[in-house]
Amino acid sequence: MTGYLLMQIGAAVPSSPIELVTSSTTATKVVLAVLVVLSLISWSVMIAKTIELRRAESAGRAFMDSFENAPSLDIAADLAKRSTLSPQREVMLRALRFLHETTPALGATSERGARLSASQVEALRLVLDSESGAVRDRIGRFVPSLATIGSASPLIGLLGTVLGVIDAFLGIATKGSGNIGAVAPGVAEALIATAAALSVAIPAVFGYNILAHRLNRLDGELDGFGSELIALLVREGRI
Repeated sequence: MTGYLLMQIGAAVPSSPIELVTSSTTATKVVLAVLVVLSLISWSVMIAKTIELRRAESAGRAFMDSFENAPSLDIAADLAKRSTLSPQREVMLRALRFLHETTPALGATSERGARLSASQVEALRLVLDSESGAVRDRIGRFVPSLATIGSASPLIGLLGTVLGVIDAFLGIATKGSGNIGAVAPGVAEALIATAAALSVAIPAVFGYNILAHRLNRLDGELDGFGSELIALLVREGRI
C-alpha cells in the first residue's frame, strides 16, 4: 500500500519545466502569458530599432563624407536634395527651408549679399535643435517601452510567484501534508514565474541601454552637424 502511494505521488510530480508549466494553476499561466507577450514586444522593438539605427548611421556617414567636401552652401543643398534619406539630410533640408523663408535683416553688408542678424542666427540654431530632436524622437520611438518592460516584468513575475506560493500553502493546508514532496512542486511552480520574468527583463534592460546610448550618440552627431552648417554659412559671409 505504501509503495502504491509513493508511485502515485511520483507520477503527480512534474519531471521537467514544461510539465511544470502545463500543470500550473490558471493564475500562473496568465502571468506567463503576459510575460510572453512582453517578451515578444521587447524583442520586436530591439530588432526593429537596431536595423533602423544601423541604416540611419550608415546613411548619415555617407552624407557627412559628401557634405564635408562641399565648398559652398548651394552645392551642399544640391547634395541634400539628391542624397538618400538620412538624419543629417532631414536637418539640412529643414535649415534650407528656414533660410529660404527668412529675409536677411542686415541687407547687402558683404560682397556675397545680405547677412542674417544675430537673432535670426539664434532662430536658425533653435530650428536645427528642434529638427534634430524631432528626428531623434522619430527614430527612438518605442525605445522607452523597453525600460517599462524591464522594470515591470520582475513585478509581474513576483506577483505570479506570490500567487503560486499562496496556492501551494493552501494545497498543503487542504491535504494536511507538509513534507518536502508535497511542498516542492508548488514552490517550483511559483518560482517559474520569477525565472520567466527575469528572462524578459534582462534582455529588455540591456537593449534599452544599448539603444539609448546609440540615440544619444546620434543626437550629438546631429548637434555637431548643425554647428558645421552654421560654420559653412559663416565662411560664405551669410552670417
